[in-house]
Amino acid sequence: MGRVAFLGLGVMGFPMAGHLKTRGGCDVTVYNRTAARAKIWVGTFGGASAATPREAANGCDIVFSCVGNDDDLRSVVLGPDGALAGMKQGAIFVDHTTASAEVARELQAEAKKRGVDFIDAPVSGGQAGAENGALTVMCGGDAAPYARVEPIIAAFARACRLMGPSGAGQLTKMVNQICIAGLVQGLAEGLHFAQKAGLDGEAVVAVISKGAAQSWQMENRFKTMLDGAFDFGFAVDWMRKDLAICLDEARRNGASLPATALVDQFYADVQKMGGKRWDTSSLIARLNR
Repeated sequence: MGRVAFLGLGVMGFPMAGHLKTRGGCDVTVYNRTAARAKIWVGTFGGASAATPREAANGCDIVFSCVGNDDDLRSVVLGPDGALAGMKQGAIFVDHTTASAEVARELQAEAKKRGVDFIDAPVSGGQAGAENGALTVMCGGDAAPYARVEPIIAAFARACRLMGPSGAGQLTKMVNQICIAGLVQGLAEGLHFAQKAGLDGEAVVAVISKGAAQSWQMENRFKTMLDGAFDFGFAVDWMRKDLAICLDEARRNGASLPATALVDQFYADVQKMGGKRWDTSSLIARLNR
């Protein structure tokens, strides 16, 4: 499937890069800010590691990234050691970071100057989705380069779609996070109410999950929420980062997000409780204080 690079080997990037090697049959070179993590990846999957994004991207057909935020993304793409400095004309940069639409458009413009295509391609599905190769990928960019990368992305995705021009992938991910925030808060309040009412929470969910209240969050998080266990998913710190992006974009486009803004403040309360690294279902801990 050609030579590819993967920049960023966190809880998402590590297995995603692994699937490109094992399922996709790609020749993969990885880069990670902490070199020891890259060494572990190479020891697990083979391939090679590089000391800089530029070295990793050199000669590659596609360069993937999955890092923390806008600034992290700029640091691996731009500058003398950034990936663009090492990419050949006609190559494609695919970014899986959840970032702003603004940075996606900025980096696409920089890539175009060098004859490189840029696809913003944030993912949904969490760590489990990355490990199982079952992520949902929402993309922004031009149709021709998207068509080239879609079959490669299939190595770690169960669904992938081009949503529109540059930035559209990030805007779609914002919709995803807005919806999740409201769902988790609703589920937290429902389970909290059930407990206060003296009901068997598991029995309640067994019934209502067969009706209109059913959701992925309910099926996958209700038990851990009832148990007060919050080590099973996306961290509160990262959710607040994502919601800040949503709220910033809403201020630009005029969208009204009152529930999202309120849930963001509830997550701030969870952070103050010491839950920065708890998963997003920890909203129930705030209600059960």
